Amino acid sequence: MGVITISVDDEVEKKFRELVEKKYGKIRGALGVAVTEAMKLWIKKVESEEK
Repeated sequence: MGVITISVDDEVEKKFRELVEKKYGKIRGALGVAVTEAMKLWIKKVESEEK
């Protein structure tokens, strides 16, 4: 499992965290699950644009 340290706009982070908690609750690892899901969607989008 990889570790990434990033900087994100405060408003984007706040909204993302709110939505993660709304979807998954306060379970441990929820943020990582949501970020992984978002990254997979982004990869899929970019790869489809390249075709």
